[in-house]
Amino acid sequence: MADFIHHLLFAIFPYIALAVLAVGSVIRYDREPYSWRAGSSQLLRRKQLMVGSVLFHLGVLMIFAGHLVGLLTPIVLFDTLGISHGAKQLLAIVAGGVAGVIAIIGATLLIHRRFFDPRVRAASSFSDNMVILLLWLQLALGLSTIPISAQHLDGHEMVKFMNWAQGIFTFRVGAAEQIRDVALVFKLHLVLGLTILFLFPFTRLVHMLSAPVRYVWRSGYQVVRSRKLAS
Repeated sequence: MADFIHHLLFAIFPYIALAVLAVGSVIRYDREPYSWRAGSSQLLRRKQLMVGSVLFHLGVLMIFAGHLVGLLTPIVLFDTLGISHGAKQLLAIVAGGVAGVIAIIGATLLIHRRFFDPRVRAASSFSDNMVILLLWLQLALGLSTIPISAQHLDGHEMVKFMNWAQGIFTFRVGAAEQIRDVALVFKLHLVLGLTILFLFPFTRLVHMLSAPVRYVWRSGYQVVRSRKLAS
């Protein structure tokens, strides 16, 4: 049973989560375009919102970039550049720890505002509350992995996660075996991360895909009404 659960969580669930993330996001954008936003409550307790939001988003962006580069960069590239596994592990601990602390402070401020201000609480949906709590828990789990990672400064523990992540994206058989013997907190961190990806299309998190990059190269101003007068 333990082997089945491990295979289900780390060999099958990643593909389910990624498929729901991709297909669900496309369907939501096509069928419910007006829901593709992050509901704002900035008129209520604005100062705490701004501080918490800036800290949270800054920390999360740093963590996301670190995970993306750290997990999906081919190991041979680090070896070619002469970056040892130990150096990479130490960088991940320090940079990830700083980013995690920044993000969880921001998330804590946002949670306090959302749950302890009656007006903000009344304007919040179940989905909004669930998302911020899950993200806080994910950040807490990530920070909880640091003491364990500090016991493996040779970097070989991190290589296991790199092999797993790259194995999933390249459809490599047996990728889940790479992380079979890692500490439980790492497994919980991975499962909750995949769960957040699974829930992504059904929550306000979709606004992350809405960065207005096209405005950088647009040719003119937005036309809000025609110059022609009705006859």
